[in-house]
Amino acid sequence: MVGESKATAYRRFQLLERRLQREPGLSAEYHKFMREYIELGHMRLANMISEDDMNCCYLPHHPVIKESSTTTKVRVVFDGSAKTSTGSSLNEALCVGPVVQDELIATILRMRTYPIALVGDIAKMYRQVLVHRDDTSLQRILWRFSTDEPIQVYELLTVTYGLAPSSFLATRTLLQLADDEGSRYPLGREALLKNFYVDDFIGGAQTIEE
Repeated sequence: MVGESKATAYRRFQLLERRLQREPGLSAEYHKFMREYIELGHMRLANMISEDDMNCCYLPHHPVIKESSTTTKVRVVFDGSAKTSTGSSLNEALCVGPVVQDELIATILRMRTYPIALVGDIAKMYRQVLVHRDDTSLQRILWRFSTDEPIQVYELLTVTYGLAPSSFLATRTLLQLADDEGSRYPLGREALLKNFYVDDFIGGAQTIEE
């Protein structure tokens, strides 16, 4: 158990709402981000039967703004390091997991051995990985689209930005895909095992056809 967390999440949400009211542009982007989360099935309204269950954890959230981004300039990050009533956080209770990919320098050097270089990334990588339904109550958030509405409790259903094991869970999933599907897609298997650094593909081939 990590302690009671809803009160802190509620205070942080009030501060967030006041900021969004002061900054209409940020508010529009934040709402767009959260609406997409729901539409893609990455979060859903929580089953409040277990509202008082101490196994629940409420995560404060806030915007991270990246003006240089060509896609998502505002990203919502969920704060797994927020302290609960016990003085500890969810992140302190979670195992981080080992690094399961090669170091970046090794991946870049390998890419330079190919006559033809190719780079890309996995869109919304963390959010391609579902969290087991027994654990989604640890990823609860408070949210509403208008101050005229009641505050709702949602559960995040996928691997979440801001939690300690998220990078491991996502990269370990790539290795599992290589094992599960590698016999059908040998080039894909090779790419997953040797040419990825987190969500970035950094590789190449001997020919354009390859």
